[in-house]
Amino acid sequence: MKITDIQFGRLKVPLKTPFKTALRTVDHVEDIVVIVNTDGGHVGYGEAPATAVITGDTHGSIVEAIRSYISPRLIGQDIANLNHITHLIQTAMEKNSSAKAAVEIAIYDLWGQLYNAPLYQLLGGGDPVINTDITISVDYIDKMVADSLSAVERGFESLKIKVGKDIGVDIERAKAIHAAVEGRALLRLDANQGWTAKQAVYALHALEDAGVKLELVEQPVKAHDLEGMRYVTERVHTPVMADESVFGPMEVIELIRMRAADIVNIKLMKTGGISNAIRIADICAVHGIECMIGCMVETSISVAAAVHVAVAKAHVISKVDLDGPSLCQYNPVDGGVIFNDSEISITDAPGLGIREIRGLEKEGAALKWSA
Repeated sequence: MKITDIQFGRLKVPLKTPFKTALRTVDHVEDIVVIVNTDGGHVGYGEAPATAVITGDTHGSIVEAIRSYISPRLIGQDIANLNHITHLIQTAMEKNSSAKAAVEIAIYDLWGQLYNAPLYQLLGGGDPVINTDITISVDYIDKMVADSLSAVERGFESLKIKVGKDIGVDIERAKAIHAAVEGRALLRLDANQGWTAKQAVYALHALEDAGVKLELVEQPVKAHDLEGMRYVTERVHTPVMADESVFGPMEVIELIRMRAADIVNIKLMKTGGISNAIRIADICAVHGIECMIGCMVETSISVAAAVHVAVAKAHVISKVDLDGPSLCQYNPVDGGVIFNDSEISITDAPGLGIREIRGLEKEGAALKWSA
């Protein structure tokens, strides 16, 4: 099974409600879809969002990175040579992690199809049913409480609360939501780099003293501030999770060396795809560090790939934040992974199992190959 050409498409799906964090507001998913075709008629799908404030990737940069740097290395390659292909992708250029992720996801999809097995089985197996949390966007307190109660009624047992706008209001947000859902849902606080280290310690001490139990606090300080992360980790009881501070394996090793966080959040768009996500999970497992697997604002194409990784690496990926498809007004994908509010399940279809993507606008081939 050899790669013959790579095409691009755009996929736009409205969200049920705007997604608001300390960094941005999004009201729809608009992603680049990568379609990898082979000489045997098999098709692999990948996806990447534009997340300029986090990864630096835009729609234009994703397409150009794949068209001009990644695709020329892959045309004519045999899918069976998976490690070689992922090496070609990762060394095609520096950074551009989302572009690399989109292509890797499509390659792993084809690899599963080659061996006629769901991807998670080839990655090590596991229970093909997991549960995700759901994001509560930063907003007025009453609105966040109402959204939290609605999520609990839909069966979500973990809520990821976005804060980081105003330290005093953030504390009140967390208190109000805790009071509303106590005993019915776990709370994960995501500051999205919105606090200083001292503010984070102040806020978490105030919440701990008030009896607000948090499962974790995510990325309380700026991504580059590992010393600040360590400062917070050393001074609070609440587990601290690194997100934007960690993109690849080398950063994970440094984070562990510094003891700067208790948990690592893996996202395929940060790691450049599945191969480095697996490496990070394995490194964390060796050091006894828990992992969460998360996503950007993505549809069920790329999130499906993250689900397969989560199932195969469940011994270390103990927390799941793959609510992207649940935030969309509809699922544009037929087949593969089934997203039913908090419950996510994988079918027996080969690879990612994607049969059709509705509403996909194709944008032409990057390169073509013939035997």
